Amino acid sequence: MTTDDLILVGRVARAHGNKGQVIVNPDTDFPDDRFAVGVTVLVGPAATPRRITSARFHQGRPVLGLEGIETMDDADRLAEAELKVPAATLAPLPDKTYYRHELVGCQVQDTDGRLIGEVASVEGSMEMSRLVINAPHGEVLIPLVDEICVEVAPAERRIRIRAPDGLIELNAK
Repeated sequence: MTTDDLILVGRVARAHGNKGQVIVNPDTDFPDDRFAVGVTVLVGPAATPRRITSARFHQGRPVLGLEGIETMDDADRLAEAELKVPAATLAPLPDKTYYRHELVGCQVQDTDGRLIGEVASVEGSMEMSRLVINAPHGEVLIPLVDEICVEVAPAERRIRIRAPDGLIELNAK
């Protein structure tokens, strides 16, 4: 398995308490599934497999116990570590639903074929997502809705948009 086969699902924010638990900043639309007791996540640059031994949510963030992480010092060493899962473990999604990693790197064009930029990230929840586009004149935010994103083709690394007048200029940072 290569690092290309791994999907980011969260990052350790910091240690929590004195029993080796960590608080995670999730990077997934499925936190209940990704951070459930018994699930194995791959931790840090070495992608060390660690089974989740305890899980609860506090203010929207998972608080996890990880196998082999028993003390606050152990947990402190995980600060900023990425948590990943193998891409093969991802379930198929319904039509017109996409995993974030499928959209990052896609070229965004308007319906006339003019290049707007490249998707740098996807923000928001599954119900209210927006594309963060690196455009020549700065970052542009585009709502990921059918009325604007008229063609989403991750396999071709392309998204075509029909932006209302002024949307690109309004959202440029």
